[in-house]
Amino acid sequence: MEIRRKAAISDSVYVLKIQLKRVSPRIWRRIEVPGDITLSKLHRVVQIVMGWENAHLHQFTVGKKSYGPIDPDYASEMGDERKIKLCEAVPREKSKFQYEYDFGDSWEHEVLVEKKVPAIGARRPAACLDGRRACPPEDVGGAEGYEVFLEALADPGHPEHDDFLEWVGEQSFDPEAFDVDAVNRKLKRLR
Repeated sequence: MEIRRKAAISDSVYVLKIQLKRVSPRIWRRIEVPGDITLSKLHRVVQIVMGWENAHLHQFTVGKKSYGPIDPDYASEMGDERKIKLCEAVPREKSKFQYEYDFGDSWEHEVLVEKKVPAIGARRPAACLDGRRACPPEDVGGAEGYEVFLEALADPGHPEHDDFLEWVGEQSFDPEAFDVDAVNRKLKRLR
């Protein structure tokens, strides 16, 4: 699917719902971003709102086209995420696209354009509007590994309970925790 570049700047704000696939109960975030945000910057926003640490590769898939970071030493059909804006890649409301993070753990996210609203007044940066549940820890082993991780943490008699407690370290892990205000403080530091 070839994307036409009509406008360099979108006068719309996109409301996106990002949902982590293959995890139950659902982990999701609702965000607001300028329509003219590049996919590269959207990646950084998703990392913050989901709670990832940006330690792995990623890609966006819109229809049959993939976008991500381009390695000049590696030939690829992937489009350069720095050169495509959200409004160019996904111009319509109710459109869905995919975001995959960490090709080893394969964290697949469905992104839904819930609505586009006119941008009014000064340009607003990205904001998190709502969300549910904590993001899985990095390198936990994908959806299946996360399920084992949660079972082990909940059961002191589980053979991996102590190992996982040591692995998460001093910080405790609450799978139900999500703090929209803390996320928005992090987003404010994003340039």
